Amino acid sequence: SFYEELVTHGILKPLTAPVEGMVVREGSRNYVAPQGISSVVKYYLQQSGADVSYEQHVTHISLRDGRWEVSRRAGPPEQFDVVILTMPVPQILQLQGDIVNIINESQKQQLESVSYSSRYALGLFYEAGTGIGVPWAAQYISDNPCIRFISIDNKKRNIEYPEMGPSVVVHTTVTFGSEHLDSDPAEVQQIILSHLQRIVPSLPKPSSIKCQRWRYSQVTRAVPNCPGQMILHTQPLLICGGDGFTRSNFDGCIESAMSLAEAVKPHL
Repeated sequence: SFYEELVTHGILKPLTAPVEGMVVREGSRNYVAPQGISSVVKYYLQQSGADVSYEQHVTHISLRDGRWEVSRRAGPPEQFDVVILTMPVPQILQLQGDIVNIINESQKQQLESVSYSSRYALGLFYEAGTGIGVPWAAQYISDNPCIRFISIDNKKRNIEYPEMGPSVVVHTTVTFGSEHLDSDPAEVQQIILSHLQRIVPSLPKPSSIKCQRWRYSQVTRAVPNCPGQMILHTQPLLICGGDGFTRSNFDGCIESAMSLAEAVKPHL
């Protein structure tokens, strides 16, 4: 039903573009978000009517008079009746305040067992009218030590805007990502570009490039038994969830969200 709703509203469309080297699992269906994956998040936030504050870096969570006091890097602390944490699990364990003692030893061990792959993403952006002469929309690379995936993004999303130039997205391998996690991003960018040049020598020179370090890319080991969420404190409610409690795909995110919603309902 989630997919049907998103397809009906044009947020998702079935993937029709040619993707070379993709492993197609029997019975699975693949979709693409024409306006980018953030459009899925924006759609649900709009549906919720929530008042969203962006770029708030939470540092401490503490109990104050039966409510949660949440401190952030900039600005005064705020108090809440219910707190739901969905950031990567290692970042939950980095939070300071009473939460450090509230997470019991068993929960701490389970949270510490979660692991993520790391990788780099490189975006190449071109002027309008630039042609990229390859027969595929995206390609999985199996024999390169640096690059795992290349996408001609507008082609993959099956959208053409004459006034906008094409863009190319490159994802590195997990091994390359972990080996260069703390390297200088400018150096990493050059290494990726040199490999890309060898794989697709016909690529034109981009007008701009963005290199993104992705420390928590995909969950390689989730919380044992994948419960979807974990209650850290009941009254007031402090609960955590996300793909670290299921798996790193859209189905895993929905599963965790449903599990969180059921646990939060009695506290509203």
